[in-house]
Amino acid sequence: MNGDQAMTQLRDEFGGHRIWRAVRWDGRLGDWVASLHDPAEGVDPTVIRDGPEQLRAALVQEKERATERRRGLR
Repeated sequence: MNGDQAMTQLRDEFGGHRIWRAVRWDGRLGDWVASLHDPAEGVDPTVIRDGPEQLRAALVQEKERATERRRGLR
C-alpha cells in the first residue's frame, strides 16, 4: 500500500482525528501525525509515529483509552 492509500484508509477509519504528514527540515515528508478533534476517539491531543502501521496501532489504543475513560476505568 502506498502512502496516499494508507492516508485515505487511516482517515476513513479514524474520523475523530485529523491525519497528516509532518514535513521534515529538508522538505520531504516525515512522521505520521494524528490530531484529536473528537474526545470520544482518543485521550492524547497529538499522536506521532514513524509510519502508517504504527500510527494505526496507536490510534486503536487511543480509542480503547477513551472508551475506558468514559466508563470510569481510568
